[in-house]
Amino acid sequence: MVTKLLKVVAQGEPVYVPSRKAEGGQLAKCMIRLKELGGEYEDEYICAMFGNLALSKFAVGKMVIASLRFQTHESNGSYFQDVVANDIQKI
Repeated sequence: MVTKLLKVVAQGEPVYVPSRKAEGGQLAKCMIRLKELGGEYEDEYICAMFGNLALSKFAVGKMVIASLRFQTHESNGSYFQDVVANDIQKI
């Protein structure tokens, strides 16, 4: 897990996805786009947020501190990388 100072570029609307662990069988999920500081060509991350964090709103252009978890998974012979925002705090 990595903690970074990032700028909010965009945030989608929350949707509910099936979950065996969540109460009621559904879990909120929302995607957020975060960018490192420094300029136009800095690294960006498309992150998934789950649960109560997915229901939070972060204003575009605002600075946040985010704890990101990077993981990979295989599906049908192809490999994919996922970035999950475990926690995001407004500054």
